Amino acid sequence: MGSDIILAAGSGGSGSFNLLLLLAVPLVFYFLLIRPQSKRRKEQMQMQNAMEPGARVLTTSGIRATVVSVDDDGIVLEIADGVEVRFVKQAVMQVLKDDDPEELDDEHDEDVEDEDGDRVDLSKDGSEVDLSKDGDDEAADAADAADAAGEDGEPESKPKGKAKVEAGDKPA
Repeated sequence: MGSDIILAAGSGGSGSFNLLLLLAVPLVFYFLLIRPQSKRRKEQMQMQNAMEPGARVLTTSGIRATVVSVDDDGIVLEIADGVEVRFVKQAVMQVLKDDDPEELDDEHDEDVEDEDGDRVDLSKDGSEVDLSKDGDDEAADAADAADAAGEDGEPESKPKGKAKVEAGDKPA
């Protein structure tokens, strides 16, 4: 009975299956990993070489900019009006389509400002804060004193320093 197990383990499959398995693993790696990566790298190189001045781009660091000029190995990008920065071509992740830039919602800003444009509601209780520079200094001092006082109107005490704890005072 023990000799039957040894014979079954010795014959264990054909050599052609093992050879097929050894050939299939590199093919799977090629078609699933290497080929798509080289295709993406080739498309990225074509995109970087086809950049022209005036194109909107997104860099790998997340900066949206406009191409000002293109050299052999680098490009000059305008990230704001009058602010030009030199990058290598590999720093460009993608060329953006010529869509309208995303506008900020100005409607929200109108809700925050008052009719005079200087006061903004920053607290939950609805009190207004004067943000203008020509504000009353005495009123600011009174507001600072009110902030320093606790809920009962008395000034809050601050710790003077660290208290030393003796070994016998520590809880067990």
